[in-house]
Parts: sequence; C-alpha cells; structure tokens
Amino acid sequence: MKKYIFLVNVFLLTGCTVGPDFQQAAAPTAQSYTAQPFPSKTVSSDYAFGQQQVFDSSTRVPKDWWNGLGSPKLDSLIERSLRSNPSLQSARSTLKQSHEIYSARAGSTLYPQLNATVTGQRVQLNGATQGLAISPDIFNLYNTTVGVSYNFDAFGGNRRILESLASRAEFQKFQLEGAQLTLAANIVTTAVTQAKLASQIRANQESLTAQEEQLVVARHRLRLGQASEDDVLALTAEAEQTRAGIPVLETRHKQMTHLLATLSGEAPGAVLTPSFAMEDFTIPTNLPLVVPSLLVRNRPDIQAAEALMRAANADYGAAIARMYPQLNLSSSIGSLALGPETLFGTGSLFWQVLGQLTQPIFNAGLPAESRAALAAFDASASNYQTVVLDALRNVADVLRALENDARTLESQSKANAAATALAKSVERQYAFGSASYLQLLIAQLQAQRTKFELIAAQAQRLSDTVALFQSMGGGRLNNESVK
Repeated sequence: MKKYIFLVNVFLLTGCTVGPDFQQAAAPTAQSYTAQPFPSKTVSSDYAFGQQQVFDSSTRVPKDWWNGLGSPKLDSLIERSLRSNPSLQSARSTLKQSHEIYSARAGSTLYPQLNATVTGQRVQLNGATQGLAISPDIFNLYNTTVGVSYNFDAFGGNRRILESLASRAEFQKFQLEGAQLTLAANIVTTAVTQAKLASQIRANQESLTAQEEQLVVARHRLRLGQASEDDVLALTAEAEQTRAGIPVLETRHKQMTHLLATLSGEAPGAVLTPSFAMEDFTIPTNLPLVVPSLLVRNRPDIQAAEALMRAANADYGAAIARMYPQLNLSSSIGSLALGPETLFGTGSLFWQVLGQLTQPIFNAGLPAESRAALAAFDASASNYQTVVLDALRNVADVLRALENDARTLESQSKANAAATALAKSVERQYAFGSASYLQLLIAQLQAQRTKFELIAAQAQRLSDTVALFQSMGGGRLNNESVK
C-alpha cells in the first residue's frame, strides 16, 4: 500500500502532459521542382543582361541577396527601408506582444502566486438581536494576510497552453521574416520597373527626335515637289503619337518613385528618392537552388504554417487536459486584531491550508471543445500542405521563367539590332528619295517596338531573378529565436 501511495505522490509532483505531442510534417520527397529535367544553366548571349545563369544547389541563399544586383544605392535604400518601414515596425511590435503574452501566462501558471492583503474596517454589531453582549458594539477590525496559491498542472493543461502561445510567437517571428523578405523583393522589383520605364522614356525621346528629323526632311521634300502632303501628315501623326506616349510613361515612372519612398517609410515629398536606370544593375550569374526537402525549412511562409499547426496541436492537448482533474493548492497566514498595536501579536495569528481537487463529472461542452480543437488541427495541417504545394509551384514557375527569359532576351536582342539597322537604312534611303514614307513608317515603328520589347525582356529577367531569391526564402533576414 505504501508503494502505491509513493507512486501517486511522484505522479502528482511530476505531472504529465496529455494529448499527442507534435510530430513535424514530413519533408517533400520530390527530388526536382519540375517533372521534366531542368537545365542546370541558362543559355548565354553577348547582349546586355544576357549572361549565363547557373543554378547551384550547393550555394546558400545570402542574407543580403540583393547585393548581387550590383547597385549600391539599391542596397542603401533597402537597408533604410528594413529599419523604417511602418509595416515592419508593426510586425515587430506584434512579435513583442506575443512574447509578452507568453511571459505573462508563464508567470501566472508556472510559479506559485504570492499575495499580501492589509485591510481595516469600521464595524457595528447589534448583539442584542443575537442574544449577545458585545461591548463596544462599534469597533475597528484590522486584518493582514499573506497567501500562496498554485494550480498544480498535473495533466499538462497549462503547459499545453504555453506551448500554443510559444508557437504563436514563432508564427509572428516568421510573419516578420516574410514581411522583410516581401519588402526587399518589392523594393527591388519597383526599382527595376522604374529603371525599365526610364529606359522606355529615353527610347521614346530618341524615337521622337528621329521622327522630327524625318519630318523636317519630308517638309523639305514637299517644297521641292518630291513628297506629298500625305507624307508630311503621316510623319506628323507618328511623331505626335510618340510624343503623347511619353507623359504616360513619365506618370508611371513617378508612381514607382512615390512607391519607393513609401516602402522606405517616408512620404513621397519628404525625401529625394533615388532614381534607377537599367545600367545600375547587373544580372547575378550564380543562383542558389535549395532542394525541395530543405525548402520547407528555409521559407518563412512554410515555417509560419508549421508554427500554426504546432499551436493547434497544443490547443488540442489543452482541450483534453480540461477533462481531467484540476488540483489547486493554497495556503495563507495572517493576523486579525481590534487594534493595530496587537495586529502582529501571537494571539491574533491564524493560518490555513487548502487543497481542492476538481473532476468534471458531466460537462457536455468539454468533449465538443476537444473535437473542435482536433478539427482545427486538421485544418491547420491541410493549410500547411497547401502552403508547401504553393511554394513548390512558385519555385517551379520561376525556374521555368528564368529558363525562357534567357532565350527571349537573346531573340529580342537580335530582333532589336536588326530592326534598328533596318530603320537607319530606310531613313537614309528616304532622305535620298529611294524609299517611300510608308516604308519609313514601318521601319521606325518596328524599331521602336523591338526596343520597347528588349527593355521589357531585360527588366523581366531581372524581376524573375529577384523572384527566385524570394522563392528560396531570401536568406532568412531575421533569425531571432523566441524566448
């Protein structure tokens, strides 16, 4: 019998944790992101941004991955934005809040609660109504008490709640990492878009200059009787159409400038935001390729989804624990006296010890709570799988885009070179009267279109390179652990 009493005491002192312990989800078993074999490197060309890119699974994603684009003013802008962006400041405050909520709950459940109480009362009793002779019937009553209480977490309900809060703090940490990664990627993409628009504005202005020169030639030929009024009107329409496109591009360019300012945490009119040109960037040639089994440990969105799944598992354990006995221990020592001078005398001292064991007998809501918590865990597990699949698809899309970007850029570069050469040739022919204005218009429009498409292809390759770094998890900008 003593043996069994000893075991019960050990059990009560050590306690247990009911509910299933969290099992980390299995990593993806796929060896590749795409069903068809994927080339280890892209095609290369001698044109701008046409360098060969190599995908290397042994290369780690650098923390400051944007440095590979070779733009010091971009590096400076991102570093300032990571400090000043209000959305990141909000995410940091939310993370701090989750830490403090965990600390508050831990402080109130892991350790005994010690409270001191001092009271003074003015009391009047009518002893005659109770057959008592009390004199005086009005008196002062003083009381001081020191009490200790503790909820003995025998079945781990409190520990499961703390586990859930810690996991939710982890979720906020990964949310912050994801916000930092998204901010950096958005700044780079916006800067590239701004640079693309600046190049397109410059291309339009160059085309307009050429068109105005051809218009001068056409008017001169009209005076000599070598051209018709229709030729002049057609060239005028083309020049004005080009001129009309410039303000549209300038508006979008200013919008990108304003967006860069707000992303850095500044009002558009408060700071001089840097302007970017395509020449400010270089194309990274050695690209990291995290294998699928490691991607789940590197992407903050997957880690955040896993943290929510861990929290849901702990909530399920806490719901189960509420169906088991709850043991509360409390004790107090104090003094009760009619005057402050005798408050701490030996004759006025009292003490008490209380142990309370509560076992739910009938509470139809508790099983429903546990079933609801289990359903919430199943939902979080399904959400985790969705996030993982979306991440794998995201990487596959970017890899295919980069493979095709290189080929597109090579073809667009060749097309632009040919169209530019053709336009110059037709311009010379038109000046000597051996080409019609229609031939000139077609050649100029083709050169202008291919120039725009070349600039867009260059910007797209840069943007997709940024997307690859983002899809790989971005080098984990914030590795602060949850306390």
